[in-house]
Amino acid sequence: MEHILFATSEAHPLIKTGGLGDVAGSLPLALKRLGCDIRLVLPAYREVLAHAGALAPVNELMLPERGEAVRVLRGALSSSDVLPYYLIDAPRWFDRPGGPYTAPDGGDWPDNAERFAALCRSVVDLALGRADNAWRPQVIHCNDWPTGLVPALLARETARPATVFTIHNLAYQGVFDWDTFTRLRLPYDLWSPAAMEFYGRFAFIKGGLALADVLDTVSPTYAREIQTPAFGYGLDGLLRHRAQDLCGILNGADYAVWDPHDDPHIVSNYDADTLNRKYKNRRVLQRHFNLPENPKALLLGAVMRLVEQKGVDLILGALGSLWGDEIQIVVLGKGDPYLEQGLMAEARERPKQLAVSIGHDETLAHLQHL
Repeated sequence: MEHILFATSEAHPLIKTGGLGDVAGSLPLALKRLGCDIRLVLPAYREVLAHAGALAPVNELMLPERGEAVRVLRGALSSSDVLPYYLIDAPRWFDRPGGPYTAPDGGDWPDNAERFAALCRSVVDLALGRADNAWRPQVIHCNDWPTGLVPALLARETARPATVFTIHNLAYQGVFDWDTFTRLRLPYDLWSPAAMEFYGRFAFIKGGLALADVLDTVSPTYAREIQTPAFGYGLDGLLRHRAQDLCGILNGADYAVWDPHDDPHIVSNYDADTLNRKYKNRRVLQRHFNLPENPKALLLGAVMRLVEQKGVDLILGALGSLWGDEIQIVVLGKGDPYLEQGLMAEARERPKQLAVSIGHDETLAHLQHL
């Protein structure tokens, strides 16, 4: 039985900002059903602790950043299967309002390097059996830049587990300066083009891309795209160099969560033989956003991170050509304050056709997948 530690910065239903949270909440369960002994590890954010339920202390670790201890807690997600998880309880870095990566004002937390270095060092201790004496993984599955330091630190160890690094979104890289590098007390040989140095700075994500044993990403198409200058964000050369270690595996949907036949988040369940029932969900969505209950209107839903990479600027640019038709649009998401404000301004101008909800709401997200 393969022992796998799945390292992530978010996981549904504990905390979620986007697709990574969905994957981290469903893929480990799928692997568990295939017979793997798999456990999650993520930060003990304030929101996570509010949803975690019963937790038991496992160990206390000393981290070099500030010479202080953090606790490792253990809990379990209960669904059709029970999935164990570890929480890295470091109140200085994680017990605060806001999101995993951003403050309540929408800006990045200024100490994100320290926060996710604390997560990564704790994952390394778990990987090497120093945090939980009763369990040691054979594979560490890391996800996106907040866990990119894990493969870099483990590459220096001889008796270590294998490392897998998944690229969910190459645009987010965790790039910081030399002063931050020294403040984190990272090994100096990691400041190298062959390791984490990145055009005079250093990037957390490059630690995973350069030093993990295996790389994968969310689709075969994306695996090809990120090896080009247009979509490689300065890392395409490294990814071409590691092409033999890189594969694309198409993201799937967890139909235990998203099947409308028994989805608990929608008012009226339906399937391919009862499509007429879905119109009740449409009316609920229209009423929630004070949109006219026009049965002839084409109702479009968008659940996404509100950034240019997702095409939100294109949506804003196209809205003017749509309003002559019977169209209603509902947008749910959070991201660039400029794009958020642009959508909100359009919604004020067209309150009967455009509704915008800034943030994430799981029930609304399911209702919009009509």
